[in-house]
Amino acid sequence: MTTKGLWADGRLRYGGDWNPEQWPQTVWREDVALMRAAGIDLVTVGVFAWSRLEPAPGRYTLDWLDRVLDLLQDAGIRAALATPTASPPPWFSLAHPDALPVTADGVRLHHGSRDTYCAAAPAYRTAARSIAEVLAARYAHHPALALWHVHNEYGTTCHCGHVETAFRRWLTDRYGDLDALNDAWVTSFWGQHYTDWAQVAPPRATQYLGNPGQLLDFRRFWSDTLLSAYTAQRDLLRAANPAVPVTTNYALGDWVPVDHARWAREVDLVAVDHYPSRTDRGAEEQTALAADLARGWARHGAGRPVPWLLMESAPSQIHTAHRMHTKEPGRMIRHSLAHVARGSGGVMFFQWRAPAGGAERFHSAVVSHAGADTRVFREVTRLGAMLGRLAGTACGAVQAGVAIAHDTASGWALRHPGMPRDGLDHPGEVAAAHRALWHAGITVDLVTPGDPLDGHRLLLLPALYLASDATVDWVRRHVHAGGHLLVTWLSGVADEHARVRPGGYPGAYRDLLGVRVEEFHPLADDERVPLTSGGIGRIWSETVHLTGAEPVTAYIGGVLDGRPAVTRQRVGDALTWYVSTRPDDDTYRRLLTDVARRAGVGPTCPEAPPGVEAVRRHAGDHTRLYLFNHTDRPQRVATDGHELLTDEPVAEVLTLAPGGVAVLRERVPPQGVATAARERSAAMRTASPASTVPIT
Repeated sequence: MTTKGLWADGRLRYGGDWNPEQWPQTVWREDVALMRAAGIDLVTVGVFAWSRLEPAPGRYTLDWLDRVLDLLQDAGIRAALATPTASPPPWFSLAHPDALPVTADGVRLHHGSRDTYCAAAPAYRTAARSIAEVLAARYAHHPALALWHVHNEYGTTCHCGHVETAFRRWLTDRYGDLDALNDAWVTSFWGQHYTDWAQVAPPRATQYLGNPGQLLDFRRFWSDTLLSAYTAQRDLLRAANPAVPVTTNYALGDWVPVDHARWAREVDLVAVDHYPSRTDRGAEEQTALAADLARGWARHGAGRPVPWLLMESAPSQIHTAHRMHTKEPGRMIRHSLAHVARGSGGVMFFQWRAPAGGAERFHSAVVSHAGADTRVFREVTRLGAMLGRLAGTACGAVQAGVAIAHDTASGWALRHPGMPRDGLDHPGEVAAAHRALWHAGITVDLVTPGDPLDGHRLLLLPALYLASDATVDWVRRHVHAGGHLLVTWLSGVADEHARVRPGGYPGAYRDLLGVRVEEFHPLADDERVPLTSGGIGRIWSETVHLTGAEPVTAYIGGVLDGRPAVTRQRVGDALTWYVSTRPDDDTYRRLLTDVARRAGVGPTCPEAPPGVEAVRRHAGDHTRLYLFNHTDRPQRVATDGHELLTDEPVAEVLTLAPGGVAVLRERVPPQGVATAARERSAAMRTASPASTVPIT
């Protein structure tokens, strides 16, 4: 399976979700004309169209989709054709009530929204395969077809009887017998020892705390169950035409019960949907993190890295928990190109045209209820022109000297309510470390335990709670090869079954770090602990004993007064660090900047002023430097090369307009970029602006 056809012309793909079934055909031609004007060349169709494609069991109405695909083909626009299985039609739910999802409380949910299905229900799996087979038979060789888009944002969880049967089967395959299961789940606690497989069930609502091993394994099982639903469709679509790549779009968020790194082995490209939830600078932080996560997952392809694509994003709004925030002029372009800078093969939006009704009638759209004569549509058109100028730039690796370990199962395990503090959050700690380095201008890779760490001088483990023997060996090999290591609180505390490693914390890494933690001291939400470095600790603190490490920073006041908060130990050519509290953002940035410097890693663009994000892509002896001005003032950067968006040369200094973006083809080889920038820094006081790249 190959994705070469998607990028055969070297262009970045541009488009979004189009739902022509929501509109009369007179609107279709208007839409396609607007797409061409905006530079759109790839649209997703059919995602929620099951009830229009199969209005009754076994009765198919596909003529309208024929016309849609032919219309796209005539306009030179390719299709990502979706299987509509995320939204079964009303007739299916009525005919198969046992296929509706059941909550942990035993409540069966009803039809009336999307995602009303149980992925373990035989009737649902049969119906999903059937509609996918019909689409494959009819469209697998349609000239407009560029990509199969299976389902939409897998994530619905169920606890019904079908799930119970499947869960037992999954556990039998994993453990073999009940003795191994009882050992992994420590069922001797609270008298939960199982003597018959019929006694084992999915975690449901209980009188008090559930078994953490059972809850963790159910998360793993459900991710695998959803994955099998995807691969069942993928296999029949591949069989129909092996030349067409197949994927599904990843939703991001704590509610998603999917191990994306594991899934990446089964897709032909990683497709992510990203919607920032913050309206301040946090939206830019979240954008960089999502892109780095996607790039990390894309390294997990079946035996090879695969491309990745921003499959959904919002053109006009940031959707927070309580309101819709209108994106300021230029912000959408910065967010979109930030994904491209970090490896995306293009930019896609949800949605193309805002619907007149339905639950998401006010969701962000390219063509709003006001029509196409809008600021947003003009900005979308401008981005299309920019992406056209960046043809050929999709190649080239994002090189990072720092790796942050991200483990989905550790995030699941920390959410158990029996932990020492509410709100413990491995993804949140990953985000905090990433945010600190982002503000320091240091590019990072997000890795999964076991990933190759070639070229990474520093590995961070932020609250990596679970540590199998294989993970421990992975970390040891990195350190003994000379790689530096920073471990935070609650890392290595438990094995892969969530069983605590005895002997003191952080159990798996005590010898590497030269510390032994005797006792936890969780902090209240509003509690702060001062540190001798002048910084502040939050969320957590610990009684740390030194067994070889030296103290770097100590606590001030309280029962931990004078005790180590941050420690450091030399192991061969490497330094290993332990952080027993969560530093606030400024403290964390200063600490990680120093740790990275000692590991030989510095900012991507040392001359970029605060508020300017820099990402560099390397391809042979060529580099491309992406610069984003997230401030409301002009910013000057010492650099040299050719600016691709304006097609202008840059000598010595580039001036970025407020909110501006630039993409430079640099003249100097990668190893000389930082040196050349430092040599030019003295000229910045007197140099005239070489290029002004406004977004607004």
